[in-house]
Amino acid sequence: MATKLEKTLRREISIGGKPFVVSLSPQGLKLVGKGRRKGLELSWEDLTSGDAALATALNASVAQRRVLEPSANNRPNRYSAARRRRR
Repeated sequence: MATKLEKTLRREISIGGKPFVVSLSPQGLKLVGKGRRKGLELSWEDLTSGDAALATALNASVAQRRVLEPSANNRPNRYSAARRRRR
């Protein structure tokens, strides 16, 4: 028996060595570069209604020119790592 998805579930993944966050919610799924707010969204209805609707939804998301790159704030800083070692 599967557990019902009642609230948002977030997981970090690495794609091409870059960190991303995948969010699964009762409304759909969202892929966002780590440290960003906006990303690609796809509703479950669009996903299950067929190839034509899926292509339309993906094209609409890409047309909005969302930046999927992770934020520059998520890169390790050599200075902060050296400072942590001294403590």
